[in-house]
Amino acid sequence: MIVYVNGKFLPKEHAKISVFDHGFLYGDGVFEGIRAYNGKIFKLDEHIDRLLDSAKAIDLKIKHSHQELCDLCYESLKQNKLEDAYLRVILSRGEGDLSLNPYLCEEAGVVIISGKIKLYPKELYDEGMAVITGATPRVSPEALNPKIKSLNYLNNIMAKMEGLQHNVQETLMLNSHGYLAEATGDNIFVVKNSMVITPPEEAGILLGITREVVMELVKESNYEMVEKNISRYDVYTADECFLTGTAAEIISVTKVDGRIIGNGEPGSITLELLEKFRALTLGK
Repeated sequence: MIVYVNGKFLPKEHAKISVFDHGFLYGDGVFEGIRAYNGKIFKLDEHIDRLLDSAKAIDLKIKHSHQELCDLCYESLKQNKLEDAYLRVILSRGEGDLSLNPYLCEEAGVVIISGKIKLYPKELYDEGMAVITGATPRVSPEALNPKIKSLNYLNNIMAKMEGLQHNVQETLMLNSHGYLAEATGDNIFVVKNSMVITPPEEAGILLGITREVVMELVKESNYEMVEKNISRYDVYTADECFLTGTAAEIISVTKVDGRIIGNGEPGSITLELLEKFRALTLGK
């Protein structure tokens, strides 16, 4: 594996950052996870736009332009001889001292990793997955705006641990009002009477790029697409439930907190959207 680190492409074993980088010390930075299919990076402009917006929101100044970051992503694929890949683009505050002061960090760090990711096994896509609702709530948007995809994922990690301790791969997170926000790494959708529903921005969610693509596919497929608050009752009584994300794509949820969703199998609308999404990623 060849990794881009602060201006150089280096072998994995030499790809290092300073222990004084505030991205390491404090989670002070932002990132994006991006997928490439058949040598084409899916929704690259949208991902880089979101990355730069996140950086601007935390007043993180970088030297690279939007186009330069796009070019580096493609060069990273080339360096690693990959056509189907998962890319992680990281912007950190850079090297500083042990204080919290971010303005003592002279230059932002830029890291790009291209590799493979297998988030869930194939059988979960075929049969659907079980999830739980976690006790760890989603950080309030008033505390940290979820539009900022920051390097500090401890909130998500703690919820993820709850799921793993209950032998499931994913955990649903509630906001401070008791409504569903999202899963630890994915957005959530439910289907009821052919209406597709997902939590709105004000529920405290990351505005996922795969989420946006799926919402457009729902509308193109002539299903009603609604953004509104979702309770656990709405999930338990849904006809279908699925998660969306860059790494996960679209995956059906067939059991939540021990309740069977629908008939216990991936639903027809979920499978239809997955087929159309995969066709889209392949440029069909």
